[in-house]
Amino acid sequence: MEFKNNNYWAVILGGSSGLGLGTAQKLASSGMNLCIVHRDRKEQMAEIESCFNRLREIGINLLTFNSDALKESNRIDILKELNNHMGSEGSVRVLVHSIAKGNLKPMLGANGEVLNNADFHHTIDAMAISLYDWTQALISQGLFSKSARVISFTSEGNAKAWPYYAAVSAAKATLEAITRNMAVEFAPLGITSNCIQAGAVDTAALKAIPGSEKYASIALKKNPFKRLTTPADIGNVVYLLCKDEAAWINGTVLKADGGESLK
Repeated sequence: MEFKNNNYWAVILGGSSGLGLGTAQKLASSGMNLCIVHRDRKEQMAEIESCFNRLREIGINLLTFNSDALKESNRIDILKELNNHMGSEGSVRVLVHSIAKGNLKPMLGANGEVLNNADFHHTIDAMAISLYDWTQALISQGLFSKSARVISFTSEGNAKAWPYYAAVSAAKATLEAITRNMAVEFAPLGITSNCIQAGAVDTAALKAIPGSEKYASIALKKNPFKRLTTPADIGNVVYLLCKDEAAWINGTVLKADGGESLK
């Protein structure tokens, strides 16, 4: 519980499942308070609330919002409530971006079901530009701590071409470009910005990709440890970046895949 006495908070966008939830679980175990923004259907909420209750049992403060993180009005309301809840002693140590909301259409397909201009815009806005929007909002309201972190998740698709993945691949490349520039321009504020490139993780986002079973099988064979990456693996890396000793890591893409991408 090393962060317990710092009144630190983590804002996690997409924290109800997958990498976001794995990160929430690790940071909560280290004593960091959590503000989780997620977007889930009503029928999923019983299981999600059960996960959230287990986080509360650890003894940290937890705010949750089942709300569209891409809407400016929602962002304003959420940060206002967070500010009121933190009080004068609390601050945001880390913003974690784990939004997986993109179009998985082919560039060439039957019946006109192909990627269009709007699909690219929607995907890039959700999975890349929203990172900048939230970072700017936290800065403008003075909610970041003196040494803060901005962390997002990219994938091997940032530089490789996979069928159905073109819009997401473009979003990941944009995400990394935004991160590099934030790393330079926000450094005077004490904010570092980094991407974590996770290996293949068995999540709903992976399963949504057509042919994901084959992709997961290939990733399993490539990995030197002969297993897929887990949300807990990535949560551990986020935790490491939140430590004081990680303050000099800035503007990088950190691979956390067990060596999967080496083959």
